[in-house]
Amino acid sequence: MTNSKKMLRTILFTIIGAVVIFLVYKKVADGKRKEPATTAGRSGGAKPPLLDAYIVKTSKLDETIEASGTLQSNEEVEIKPEITGRIVGLYFKEGVNVSKGDLLVKIYDEDLKAQLQKLVLQQQLAKTTLQRQENLLKINGISQQDVDVTRNQVSAYAADMEYTKTQLQKTELRAPFSGRLGLRNVSLGAIVSPATVITTLQQITPLKIDFSIPEKYRTAIKLGDAVTFRVAGDNNSYKGSIYAMDPKIDLATRTVKIRAIMPNPGKLFPGSFARVTIGLRDMPEAIMIPTQAVIPGTRDKRVIVADSGKAKFVVVETGIRDENNIQITSGLNVGDTVITSGIMQLRAGMPLKYAKVN
Repeated sequence: MTNSKKMLRTILFTIIGAVVIFLVYKKVADGKRKEPATTAGRSGGAKPPLLDAYIVKTSKLDETIEASGTLQSNEEVEIKPEITGRIVGLYFKEGVNVSKGDLLVKIYDEDLKAQLQKLVLQQQLAKTTLQRQENLLKINGISQQDVDVTRNQVSAYAADMEYTKTQLQKTELRAPFSGRLGLRNVSLGAIVSPATVITTLQQITPLKIDFSIPEKYRTAIKLGDAVTFRVAGDNNSYKGSIYAMDPKIDLATRTVKIRAIMPNPGKLFPGSFARVTIGLRDMPEAIMIPTQAVIPGTRDKRVIVADSGKAKFVVVETGIRDENNIQITSGLNVGDTVITSGIMQLRAGMPLKYAKVN
């Protein structure tokens, strides 16, 4: 009797356990079947984000750009002798202004003067001989060939004299233009050669300003445009004008070298660093869009435009940028609708809905 009760209790517990396991399994299975449906319902019910858009139009662009520049002398030269010799005269003071043609340095020339005097005497003797030979030729006392040789000798002496006079001119170093001399590097009695820099001469009125700008601004600048600049340690602003532009774009920096000229009030020195500001030409029909609409890339820049109500990525080229807007030089047309918000959530072909269109 006792064994029957134990067996009955065991069977009862087994049945209860099986029922519990069945119920738990059913609940888990029902949950798995409902979960995809719920997720699908949520995904299918998601609404596209509301976006801000901007309708492309033209506007007047009057902008300035800044560049780093260097002041240069209008004219600059190193004073070097053309011949080797000993300095016998120094006729200038360091750092003073000189006029074109002023004698600066004299090199020993007594040997050249003696050589010139010798040539003069030899030519005189050759001329006397030629005169005698011409008289003899009239009576057939000498051949025509001998007369020609002597006449050629007279001409040769004249050529040698001219060469010697040229060498004598090289013993005098004169200022090639008016300007200000630099520091003296030699002393009286020094032996100099064509490689010796005696001093420098610079014309600092007017001054030149060399600077470079990105190639994209090349068409926005023309000869005669005004520039303003400041130099370190000077709060004054100076003005000049562009008078030359390099016709070649630098391949390494993709910049264009520009040169401006300005009068020197006496406070500026060649070699000074200058912060140059250039006023660009007015562009009455420039295309400007909000800066945040441009998506920068490693190789190009893109914007998202509305194409039949769907997103389309367009490659653009940019120009001048200000605090809020950026110029588009190619890729967009007037009337295009450009997306300005939520651009990171969009993919090509996605439908577009707008919260605000400007």
